[in-house]
Amino acid sequence: MGRVVLAVRVNPEGSEVDLDELLERIKASLPPHYEILRSERFYIAFGLYGLRLYLAMPEDYEGGTYELENILSSVEGVSSVDVEYVTRTLI
Repeated sequence: MGRVVLAVRVNPEGSEVDLDELLERIKASLPPHYEILRSERFYIAFGLYGLRLYLAMPEDYEGGTYELENILSSVEGVSSVDVEYVTRTLI
């Protein structure tokens, strides 16, 4: 079974959202078949920052990224979620 790596942009509801706490809530909400490989902050505008998550998941997971997008969107403090890219791993 192969794996894919996704880059996901998570936009917070506002500048008052603590991104460290948001990341912890995201980690707690993810099922075990998703693995966060890396996370980083990125500048949006006017002092607002978002999170970019790099995740690994099984390649043959039914539904693709649909479940992941729904899980992330339901986390408190998340305004929107965008999958930026998906690529297959070679390992």
